[in-house]
Amino acid sequence: MQGIVLILFAKQAHLPFIRSVRSQFTRTGLHGYWGNKGGVSIRLSLYGHSICFLNCHLPAHQENAKQRLDDFEHILEMQHFEEKKFPSALDHELLFWFGDLNFRIEDYGLHFIRESISSSRFNLLWEKDQLNMARKKTFFLQEFSEGPLKFKPTYKFDLHSDEYDTSEKRRKPAWTDRILWRVKCLPSCSNPGEGGVSLSLGSYTSHMDYNISDHKPVTGTFELKMQPLQTEPLVVLCPVGTWRAEQDATVSYVTAPEFASSAWDWIGLYRVSFRHANDYVTYVWVQDNEISSEDGAKQVYLGAEGLPKAGGEFLLGYYSNTLRSLVGLSQPVQVQPSLKSAEQQAGWAGTSSAERFPGERPPCDF
Repeated sequence: MQGIVLILFAKQAHLPFIRSVRSQFTRTGLHGYWGNKGGVSIRLSLYGHSICFLNCHLPAHQENAKQRLDDFEHILEMQHFEEKKFPSALDHELLFWFGDLNFRIEDYGLHFIRESISSSRFNLLWEKDQLNMARKKTFFLQEFSEGPLKFKPTYKFDLHSDEYDTSEKRRKPAWTDRILWRVKCLPSCSNPGEGGVSLSLGSYTSHMDYNISDHKPVTGTFELKMQPLQTEPLVVLCPVGTWRAEQDATVSYVTAPEFASSAWDWIGLYRVSFRHANDYVTYVWVQDNEISSEDGAKQVYLGAEGLPKAGGEFLLGYYSNTLRSLVGLSQPVQVQPSLKSAEQQAGWAGTSSAERFPGERPPCDF
């Protein structure tokens, strides 16, 4: 999407239990031809529970409250995932909905709004907030929750300042940037959260120190509790023997009975601090490089040409093309440096940093 970005970060320990990652986008600008407005989403399975994140940029201007609702409903209708149990965002156990939703404050004049903000009496404005009003009247919005708006309206500011709009238009301040969520009540439960997932809000606030936009960013922190439905990774990997950079290496792995491998699955060698599945140092196609299979364990080889000559500590990761995620991570793997690299490092040990890096400043410790 043009101007709408959604990035998901996770701690490394959770990666083998993040599965079935899918993404979608819907353009709504210029009747669906332009991506300046619309929604992008990421859905996934986390320890067996379904979660969806939906980032939207809805139409602007005070008078377009109905258009905003229509566009949001259109985005929900248009986005379909390749998951039989969870084809749409609303089918997920937990849905986060956030972004520049562009809802405004109705009826009140500019002076009253600004006076209420100056005196921190934000509650005087809540009942005329268009999104709050819509959540009371619109059926599909009634299941969404939001934290209290105890921070200043996040729009519209003069650039590089904390001053609300001083241009000729003098736009009314509004809480355009919002974070909402919806916990779905499963068929087996009588209340949301009883199906193994519960969510509690920790903080919901804006950040006034950022002034590169006419909006102020908003963050929400949550505590998510769930009963894990998956407790073991689908693939367990380990290196065979001692690994040395100038020699071919062997990886042994075992898959869970329910795991269906694909011809497009691969095993990557990663630095311990890697950030993305594509950040591998080297990789091999699992089926193309298989060298043995017995007693449920399979082995594949990594060619010496792909191993880092300087050695170091790495991780092995199994990427499932079907689930579009890393479904197994090894314990740290030590790769011994090649003899040439080891000799070079030994030679460096007796030299000064100026001799090692002629014409460069020595490395700094921060």
